[in-house]
Amino acid sequence: MTNYAIEVNNLKKEFEIKKKNGFLRGNKEKEIFVAVDNISFNVAKGEIFGFLGPNGAGKTTTIKMISTLLRPTSGTAIINGINCVEKPMEVLKNLGTVLAGERSIYWKLTGRENLEYFAAMNGIRGKKAHEKINYLLKRFNLNKRADETVEKYSTGMKQRVALAKALISDPEILILDEPTSGLDPQSARNLRELILEIKEEGRTILLTTHYMEEADQLSDRIAIIDHGKIIAMDTPYNLKKGLNKTNIIELELKDWNNYTREKIKEIPSVRNIRSEFNETTQRWEAKIHVANGTDTINDLISNIISSDNKIINFSVEEPTLEDVFIDLTGKSLRE
Repeated sequence: MTNYAIEVNNLKKEFEIKKKNGFLRGNKEKEIFVAVDNISFNVAKGEIFGFLGPNGAGKTTTIKMISTLLRPTSGTAIINGINCVEKPMEVLKNLGTVLAGERSIYWKLTGRENLEYFAAMNGIRGKKAHEKINYLLKRFNLNKRADETVEKYSTGMKQRVALAKALISDPEILILDEPTSGLDPQSARNLRELILEIKEEGRTILLTTHYMEEADQLSDRIAIIDHGKIIAMDTPYNLKKGLNKTNIIELELKDWNNYTREKIKEIPSVRNIRSEFNETTQRWEAKIHVANGTDTINDLISNIISSDNKIINFSVEEPTLEDVFIDLTGKSLRE
């Protein structure tokens, strides 16, 4: 018996895109888009496994293949020893899912009616259903408004109903696709706390997100995916530790221009430069990755000053998962 709740081996998904041929009017030729490109990973039972990457990286496509909603072009996904393609209905008995960007609950029904409907869909009826629904409504702080229609709920409450729905059949594995997307900071914090509580029950959770702090806070291990490929996989601590020879220097500057950038790039140990304008402070902020940063600081200050710029604040920071992603790809997660 395997200790893995989820086993993904060389999973690939191609989509056929039709495009107009410029030579013949109305004629179309086919183009293949590879959304997920031969990825492999395992998720241990009882683990929160974070799937981290920008929008369009292949996270949701992978989730849909594991959830039996999409058939892979090649490769396999195994849930509790059950092949997703060969026995999809058996797989679904092991899964609870909350998918991003899709209405997984009915807005014209009340919170209670939604749970009653999904309980019946899972063969849970009578006293057992009544007790289960009341327990979930109370647990997710929905009981006071359980008999109002979902369309009147806040985004955070709708997500809590969706999460309660995912747990109605008491699944061993929970798949959460961007669960805090669109939530205000307090609602997102509350939902993360619920996710950690659910893990403590011994459930396995596969979590996709593009929020670095969320992946760092919740995940036992993380796979970073970009352009359909997994480019790194480890614990959050080890991923950040891998940058221990790289210093992250954060600067607050009076100005930012190409001349300043070029002067910084002249320093051999500089690896990446990111800059943005902070509307609140009305100042430029730059984050610079440098090898052996303590030896580079003097050169960095000197070169910035020589570009007729002024340093307002200066600090050396610990690496974050965002820094790991930038180091691996040369770009920010949200680009």
